[in-house]
Amino acid sequence: MLSSPDLRDHTVLVLHAHPDDEAIFTGITLRRLAEAGARTVLVVATAGELGESRVPLLSGETIGQRRVAELERSAELLGISRLVLLGRRDSGLPGWASSAHPRALACSDTAALARRIADLAIAERAGTMIYDDEQGIYGHPDHRIAHRIGAMASRLTGAVGYRITVDRDNARGRHLVHTAAAAAEVSYGRMRSEIPLAVTGETEHLVSKYAAITAHASQIEPADVPTSEFAAVYGTEWFRYETVPGVLDLLGDPLISLLVPSS
Repeated sequence: MLSSPDLRDHTVLVLHAHPDDEAIFTGITLRRLAEAGARTVLVVATAGELGESRVPLLSGETIGQRRVAELERSAELLGISRLVLLGRRDSGLPGWASSAHPRALACSDTAALARRIADLAIAERAGTMIYDDEQGIYGHPDHRIAHRIGAMASRLTGAVGYRITVDRDNARGRHLVHTAAAAAEVSYGRMRSEIPLAVTGETEHLVSKYAAITAHASQIEPADVPTSEFAAVYGTEWFRYETVPGVLDLLGDPLISLLVPSS
């Protein structure tokens, strides 16, 4: 039985680049924080509007509108207290001309966005911030920008910062990040010895995470995340510290095994 501390006096701000990132990389963490009583503020920088939809759109509906609707459903499933959209445009994969669009996140004023996030964190009294690591988990331009914005906002506010990553030894080949990294022709994640913290979940947390991931039906098919191996592939979420340990450590997951390289 995992520990469930009383976090009713804590607010955690989580910054992601696109709809579905919140479920894939932090779904268990968000669900467990909510269950522990923490207020969770999810900030998503873009609508992920580039690309095609896997499902038919409604008459007059855009991909961006559908993905925001899916994000809202995912946030509900994960117990998010407040969802904030930054309104920037998806930049696309590395090398795409779309990254030069004036509204693309890749072209944004990162200092201004960091100040906006910092102001939000102060207003929400968020003592903890979670955001992508410095390589953007897998090198996507928007994820790298999300790291810069999050790290700067964390320093501006003094909030404890956690950087999202994946264990490349554990996520090899089966995790959605593998497909994303292959499409972008970039590497992903960290070696296990570089990751000091992991959050795991029980059956109910995995059920919530699966529902949140598949809520993004315009991007992800159930076949992409088979239930037979879901726990093995998505049952752990990985973090690195910006400075010092904080609220996520209070979730009480055993971490020492992740510091020992695989045999």
